[in-house]
Amino acid sequence: MGAGRHIQLTVNDAVYEVSAHSSASLLQVLRNDIGLNGPKYGCGLGQCGACLVLVDGKAARSCVLPPAAVVGKCVTTLEGLAIGGKLHPVQQAFIEKQGAQCGYCLNGMVIRTVALLKATPTPSEDEIREALRYNLCRCGAHEEILASARHAVMLTERLE
Repeated sequence: MGAGRHIQLTVNDAVYEVSAHSSASLLQVLRNDIGLNGPKYGCGLGQCGACLVLVDGKAARSCVLPPAAVVGKCVTTLEGLAIGGKLHPVQQAFIEKQGAQCGYCLNGMVIRTVALLKATPTPSEDEIREALRYNLCRCGAHEEILASARHAVMLTERLE
């Protein structure tokens, strides 16, 4: 890849100095330079959702996002959702409702659900389905994923 431009990224409330080549994606920097493996490389085209992260609280596809685009913003990965050793309610919901088979899509499903609940704390069934619509699961665990998202709504309502 060659030498890159030095940039400062805030990821999971920590500041990282990285050297990012102009052709690198945020996903590559997160996985290869920072060592975070929550976001997955799926399609590399921004279509499957396996690479989702939160950028200032909104879901973003890190495989097509240049690292320079998030300078000065807060990036949160799957690893950054848990606080003080306690799982985020969405993570807990996906465990309780067994919202995964192989788990490859799980990062994107959890991140998308977190973003949905930030924007719409009590989404309808249609809003949940619409939010998860463009996240692909090849195992066919859609019913369990939807049940997990519905359960996450209930768990987050308890916290309020």
